[in-house]
Amino acid sequence: MIWSYSHLIRIDLRIIPLLFALLFVSLVTIAAYTTDGSPDALEGTFFTAAVNHQIKGIALGIGVFIFFAGFDYNKLREWTWLLYLLMIVALAGLFFTDSIQRVHRWYRLPLIGMNFQPSEYTKLVVVIALSWFLERRRTRAQELSTTFFTLLIVGVPFILILKQPDLGTALVLFPITWVMCYFGDLHPWVMRVMSGIALFLLGIIALIFLGILPHEQIRPHAIKVLKEYQFDRLDPNTHHQKAAATAIAIGGVAGKGWRNSEYSGGGWLPEAYTDSIFPAFVEEFGLLGALFVLGLFYALLYFSFQVTAVASNHYGRLLSAGITVYLAMHILVNIGMMCGLLPITGVPLVLFSYGGSSILSTMTALGILQSIYSRRFMF
Repeated sequence: MIWSYSHLIRIDLRIIPLLFALLFVSLVTIAAYTTDGSPDALEGTFFTAAVNHQIKGIALGIGVFIFFAGFDYNKLREWTWLLYLLMIVALAGLFFTDSIQRVHRWYRLPLIGMNFQPSEYTKLVVVIALSWFLERRRTRAQELSTTFFTLLIVGVPFILILKQPDLGTALVLFPITWVMCYFGDLHPWVMRVMSGIALFLLGIIALIFLGILPHEQIRPHAIKVLKEYQFDRLDPNTHHQKAAATAIAIGGVAGKGWRNSEYSGGGWLPEAYTDSIFPAFVEEFGLLGALFVLGLFYALLYFSFQVTAVASNHYGRLLSAGITVYLAMHILVNIGMMCGLLPITGVPLVLFSYGGSSILSTMTALGILQSIYSRRFMF
């Protein structure tokens, strides 16, 4: 059966309170920073326009989660290349539409009042495509042709996302590919080369952000491979970097209280309820609030990694590993860049940042994980 209620009731119930807790805290934070200066909002109105929009996305996300949790994930094999083709068409089609905020990342969907961002779903489709391909090539995993087609599957959407431009989302594909190559048992030299590239890039970033390697000193060399605006994001002293660190510092231990933030609430923190929602939340709820949210994310990732350990087949292990790393990278990159450890790249914080596309793609991924978990004893 493609969809089964009997499998729906076998999901890991520990994940449900985590999801609702994260989504509720997200709505609380969005409500705090979308008052638009309205005195009525400050008097206690919770359901701002942005909150209502996010609730709509959450409602759709819950429906998607339930559908994919009961859906037999093994059937995804049959739809792999249709999904991949649709993804490529959607990414390429963006360049034939009007830009939004001077970039080509979204389709406007007027009927439901939402924007559709294909790159958010691309990471999940790439995971599905790689899982299908690496499972089929299991006995030939260490051949050069396997490496070539693996890189091709990832490379096409990577280039299209990079052209939008959306460097942050494109780079998230790298660790996903690395982990899936590891579980796919590709040749050790492939893993060593990818690890070397990752360590080199992280080392350069660390040297810049620690102040050991002056940002402007390497500009003449860096702009040979990066565009000016991309290199400028590597500057640890941008207003966005400093504003995020300041908001976190102002929060202290217990925070300023809900809707009492003067710094983020005063507009000094860019994107306070989207990409920068973590420091905005910490300013209001402090270190204690940060530890609470980090604990929720840790538990979410821990339960997700457990799915990889109990998956009943190789396809399920590949799929669950890729999805878990996709979730983990969004969390690590977003919080890392807001804490001044990584450059600002516009990666949303899953289940927390404002945005319907992020919610839907994340809930789809979590639903597929639960489908794998509920079928863990099938042989």
